[in-house]
Amino acid sequence: MPLVTILHRFADYDAFRRVYDSADGLRQSGGVTDHSVHRMADDPSNVLVLHYFDSLETARAFVNHPGLRDAMQQAGMQGEPRFEFYE
Repeated sequence: MPLVTILHRFADYDAFRRVYDSADGLRQSGGVTDHSVHRMADDPSNVLVLHYFDSLETARAFVNHPGLRDAMQQAGMQGEPRFEFYE
């Protein structure tokens, strides 16, 4: 099962979480089959998101979806996210 990890920093975790939770439709339409969110223990503004997919092609299409970048910006993302793909 392909996995994408997304590591990014947000100014306000609670603001990020509200946007993330409201983006369920984006995740469903993007092919996310399961997901979880984790905060770094020593730096709670540093967030790791795990998204699972049925294929790497679907995963790559999802991370390039303009709606994903818009949601990250709306959530207060600082800097650039780091995407990693696993099989």
